[in-house]
Amino acid sequence: MSEIGVFEFKGKRYEFPVEVGTENEISINIKTLRGSTGGIITLDPGFKNTGSCKSEITFLDGEKGILRHRGYAIEELAKKASFLEVAYLLIFGELPTKAQLTKFEGDIKKNSLVNEEIKDILDGFPRSAHPMGVLSSLTGALTAFHPKYTDVHSEEEMYKAITKILGKFPVLAAWAHAKNEGMPFNYADNSLDYIENILMMMYKIPTEKYIPNPVVKKAMEELLILHQDHEQNCSTSTVRLVGSSHASLFASVSAGVSALWGPLHGGANQAVIEMLNEIIADGGDVDKFINRAKDKNDPFRLMGFGHRVYKNFDPRALIIKKSADAVFESLGVTDPALKVAKHLEEVALSDPYFKERKLFPNVDFYSGIIYKALGIPVEMFTVMFAIGRLPGWIAQWREMRMNNEPIGRPRQLYTGETIRDFKEMSKR
Repeated sequence: MSEIGVFEFKGKRYEFPVEVGTENEISINIKTLRGSTGGIITLDPGFKNTGSCKSEITFLDGEKGILRHRGYAIEELAKKASFLEVAYLLIFGELPTKAQLTKFEGDIKKNSLVNEEIKDILDGFPRSAHPMGVLSSLTGALTAFHPKYTDVHSEEEMYKAITKILGKFPVLAAWAHAKNEGMPFNYADNSLDYIENILMMMYKIPTEKYIPNPVVKKAMEELLILHQDHEQNCSTSTVRLVGSSHASLFASVSAGVSALWGPLHGGANQAVIEMLNEIIADGGDVDKFINRAKDKNDPFRLMGFGHRVYKNFDPRALIIKKSADAVFESLGVTDPALKVAKHLEEVALSDPYFKERKLFPNVDFYSGIIYKALGIPVEMFTVMFAIGRLPGWIAQWREMRMNNEPIGRPRQLYTGETIRDFKEMSKR
């Protein structure tokens, strides 16, 4: 007999099925709660204890520091696979064969051209516009240029939609950067691979030939792989919720970009750099700020340390730390902010206060200082995050549509006024 969860209220007993995931995660399926009890709902602000879906894409165990995609450990994927191999795995469920990967890469390149009229939309933004706002708007605008509804029951149409957005999204991101910097717009180069194209479109200037730095490319590829998917976070949940209304892939991803833009989600690596600049502006006394972080009465917090999901260590941080060291050595970086960052890292890895509280550097700490070392403006940090997260958003949207999940419709607990009589203007 299957296990059941029991809820008792006012002398009545209600039973709900207990479902167990493949990694032995346990959930109580309460989808019949409201109907069977005559209106009772659960209240879970932020949905911290609520499973909104079943998913085969990503497994995350924050207590043990585990992150796996389709059963593959993130450590192996970051070390052995390319960005598009992991993207294919997330979206389609298995690592691609050589033929499948070649076709996937080729089809993405074919779809990298962006309609020239997009530039007219881009011209409407002031140069001061934040690149994330520009990226969200341009991604949503793709719906106008590709208005045909995607038949989710057609593998061919789904595949076309997926390769279109994978091809065009980095171009839009690079153009948002160029707009912000007052630079010319670069197009993709089919002789380069996916990561090389991202770097080229961001850095190439018309008067010089762009030559990829292999150390920079490796670090960028690892960073973007590490950000590809992270279970049901804010932006991913947004993509699924918007997509549940049968909104297009472009519209759903545009919503995901907006959700990621929030400082509590995708802005963490930017906050790291702002913290480093604050320390430098104050005189560069790292120990002073470390002591402030230990003082429970001081509002100062070290950004990029600890994680709301990982209660032990962030497995992604352990991977990217090596790339960070390689980038600094290769580029000969002497930025004072990076020196402060290295000091903070050393303290966090050795100080009993941080070790006991498991406040280790997380992936945002390292991604922030790597992006700074590469000369990427702070405003573009979250855009880079979005490029990395795109395959995860696509995979989650596709899974949701393929499973024909119902439209999202959370409930609420009303706490406002009860019924009142309308007052005429003269009596208010």
